[in-house]
Amino acid sequence: MVRAFPAPDPLKLIALVSGRLRLTVDGVADPVELEAGDVAILNDRSWLSLEGGAGGGIRREIVPEESFDHLAGADRSHDDVVIGAAVDVNPAAASLLRQALPPVGHVRASAGATGLRHTLDRLFEEAAGNRAGSAFAIRQHGQLLLLDVLRAYVDQAELPPGWLRALTDERLLPALGLMHAEPGKPWRLEELARAAAMSRTSFAERFRTVAGVPPLAYLNRWRMLLAQRALRDGDTRIGALAAELGYGSESAFSTAFKREVGESPLRYRSRVPKP
Repeated sequence: MVRAFPAPDPLKLIALVSGRLRLTVDGVADPVELEAGDVAILNDRSWLSLEGGAGGGIRREIVPEESFDHLAGADRSHDDVVIGAAVDVNPAAASLLRQALPPVGHVRASAGATGLRHTLDRLFEEAAGNRAGSAFAIRQHGQLLLLDVLRAYVDQAELPPGWLRALTDERLLPALGLMHAEPGKPWRLEELARAAAMSRTSFAERFRTVAGVPPLAYLNRWRMLLAQRALRDGDTRIGALAAELGYGSESAFSTAFKREVGESPLRYRSRVPKP
């Protein structure tokens, strides 16, 4: 009987370096069949099970380990080698990713994700080599792996409405660029539509279809993400932050922040640990 192991991290990567792997998670009926170079993104799953092996024989259960110690003796020509990694990003970024991703995203190496394959190979070499500075190198390659996984996923998947799909829409990029560059400016729908070379109505309809929210709602959400980062990473005064993000008063900013985040700016700053 194959056991299920807890998956406490909200976002997790399962990367197959070599061999074949069957991944089963809660809430998804069909197992995900991974081949060498494939990566699965687990989004808010509570448990997983892994079975390795090819052909018609009995599959072998793969037991998750806490370290890379056994990778040094792995033979990629014969062994099923899998690396699991928790995605540790700030709460605002994690919220965006979780909204944009399905319960399990499958990125296939066979679909031409050459950059992903290269990054995964480098990560394995560092983890298996145990050389000087390997811990630092593993962290760096882990970050690149996440970036390559997201890029490949965007290229391969039919994205649901959301910020990730909006950032891949060339028609909307000029307007998004304006909002991202000057979030404190009181943007009007007409200005944003003009930047996208579209009529006001067409722009509003396309934006809602692609991003899942109206343009000005997206702008407000972007402001709140910037506010969370500023409150978490620095000591900016609330009033100064409110003015920088385009709010007429500190109270108006605090009301908008609490409506979006669920707590006041001061409460958020005191609760969220500094990086």
